[in-house]
Amino acid sequence: MSDSFSDLENHEGSSTLLRMLSRAGAHGVLAEESADLGLAEHQPYPFLAIVGQFEMRIALMLTVINPAIGGVLLIGPRGTGKTTAVRSLADILPDVEVSDCDEGALPEDLTIDNAHLLYPDCYEKYHAGEAISHYESVRLVELPLNARLDDVVGGINERIAVQQNRVRVERGILARADNNLLYIDEVNLLDDQIVDAILDAAAQGAYTVRRGAMSGTYRSRFVLIGSMNPEEGRLRPQILDRFGLRVNVRGLMDKEDRLEIYKRSRAYRSYPAAFVRQWEVATAATREDVIAARDLLKETQLADDAVEVGLSLVQELDIDSHRAEYTMFEAARAHAAADGRDLATVADIRAVAPMALRQRRSEFMVNFFHSQQTEDEQIRTRIDQITDNMAG
Repeated sequence: MSDSFSDLENHEGSSTLLRMLSRAGAHGVLAEESADLGLAEHQPYPFLAIVGQFEMRIALMLTVINPAIGGVLLIGPRGTGKTTAVRSLADILPDVEVSDCDEGALPEDLTIDNAHLLYPDCYEKYHAGEAISHYESVRLVELPLNARLDDVVGGINERIAVQQNRVRVERGILARADNNLLYIDEVNLLDDQIVDAILDAAAQGAYTVRRGAMSGTYRSRFVLIGSMNPEEGRLRPQILDRFGLRVNVRGLMDKEDRLEIYKRSRAYRSYPAAFVRQWEVATAATREDVIAARDLLKETQLADDAVEVGLSLVQELDIDSHRAEYTMFEAARAHAAADGRDLATVADIRAVAPMALRQRRSEFMVNFFHSQQTEDEQIRTRIDQITDNMAG
């Protein structure tokens, strides 16, 4: 399927996000080359410099705007820009308010009636005029494919144990991903133990590490982003269901698009600092748009007809999972907020439904429940026959 700008530009309800993704000129960035400054730090490829792949980038932006969507799974062959797109999110990620209290409460949590009972320590500090939160930039935390279970959940710090003769349990990648994005490349190749740990942390929002007499419980509320090549194996259904949106990523087939990808990649590899600078203004503006959309999201509601269309769609597709409509409605609210609207309409449902529902419908479950219904009917028929024979 073509992923050209003209195809998606005419898609109802997508114009604002598309403008955000294409606000910088395609050729201006290549017009000027300057000497490489020799910077050692890694500079991610600019998110807005990615050519095409609008559905993938829209899905990632919706998840940044509304973490309740539950993340994104990118499926496609190697070399189609999946990892590049995820890592390039770093420069458009907003700030998030982080609690300084052990109870994890934020100022807005202390406005409810029973806040003094639910968050006694935070409540006392807040009303004493003390700050109970601060702002941090959302980070992209990567989980390496070769990570050990102790790296993921945490374990004994061996260096401190040897040097200082004391035992300390250190938090792992899942704890560092709290309030951030957790990215797993080649997610389908993860060890089952690590998958189980991620599933447990994602479901509970926290997890406990026990090492002998030592234990620690860590918050782990993260947005899960994964990428995979289906040629290398399938993904376990349990973790597949944890991703809110799924995007099928194909390579662009238009010759002009592929040539533009080559030109931008060459410019970035030759002069990374200069290339990134050319996109700084557009990147900063997009980050402000994301922050504004996150603020507006708090007030964004679903129109009645949008709810009706969404529920009818789930029903007609025979989808059992209740995550289907939740994900679709949250994505629709984010789509509307990105457009500067506080009411999500049918157009927003239309824009996000494929991404939210394409992984939810299971032919296996449809056939399974059909066979169960047939078996139940056979049992009832036998009961009726036995009852009739006894009566006769």
